[in-house]
Amino acid sequence: MTQRNIPKIIPQTAQALWTVGPGQLEIRETRLPGPDAGSLRIRALWSAVSLGTERLVLAGDVPESERERMRAPFQEGEFPFPVKYGYACVGEVAGGDASRLGEIVFCLYPHQSLFNIPAGAAVPVPAGVPPLRAILAANMETALNGLWDGNASPGDHIAVVGGGVVGLLVARLCAQLPGTRVTLVDTDPAKEEPARALGAGFAMPANAPAGQDLVFHASGHPAGLDTALALAGTEATVVEMSWYGTKPVTATLGGGFHSQRLTLRSSQVGRIPPGRQARWTHRRRLETALSLLRDPALDILLSSPIRLIDAPQALPDILAGRRVVLAQPIAYG
Repeated sequence: MTQRNIPKIIPQTAQALWTVGPGQLEIRETRLPGPDAGSLRIRALWSAVSLGTERLVLAGDVPESERERMRAPFQEGEFPFPVKYGYACVGEVAGGDASRLGEIVFCLYPHQSLFNIPAGAAVPVPAGVPPLRAILAANMETALNGLWDGNASPGDHIAVVGGGVVGLLVARLCAQLPGTRVTLVDTDPAKEEPARALGAGFAMPANAPAGQDLVFHASGHPAGLDTALALAGTEATVVEMSWYGTKPVTATLGGGFHSQRLTLRSSQVGRIPPGRQARWTHRRRLETALSLLRDPALDILLSSPIRLIDAPQALPDILAGRRVVLAQPIAYG
């Protein structure tokens, strides 16, 4: 593509959400040039707040040792502050390659109303996936990677500890395997409704089924890891999907941990599991995650949107858990 193929676009002002201090967010404006050759101008429609990760970012709790690995693909600023963060935006192609104008795309981009991005980083949202639901793509990618790490199989009895968005997506994927029996385990009884809507059973920790073939931990709380270990059957695997930042974590590795020969395996979306690396790319995995969002049952995960302009006031309460949400959309326009 040559420069003359790119429509000339007058630079415009964009609004972006920045974390500027512990618990402090603000909207900053920036002027954008027209997109370069090979780039697209994206007008944001929706973005999703990653509750677990962005809670740590807002608190300044990204460990110094992990700051480079924790960078979002198009992040600006440096941890701890100020930083423009986020990685789940759905928008419309508004400039650049004329053949893609009007296309709805998913981008691993921070919360910003308008931006330029390399054309290859704007992944088309497939037919049958509404733009709002498409903001779940990054969470679905994490859930899919966790499923691979756990080697979930048809017929397994599976417990998922933690009923946040990732935990519920893991439960949904597992429940769609033939013959599985999936139980979501959470301390909040309100999580029963979305669990059952997604094809899983529900239990409070005290009543959760033991002897499971596979257990996923996605609660983000150290106590949840102990629950997950207690539910695992002999020689079962517990997949740890929580990320704790600087928070110390203790786990009860006495009791049956050794005698039952349990495996505790970490899962992190930054790397594709070794058994798939020869065939799978990050692009293929993201495209697969997007295709899995054709499932209309997943709309139960979407909370009421907030406007970008309201995010500096609303998000601290949401991220602190003072407002109960699942996937939190930000609306633009």
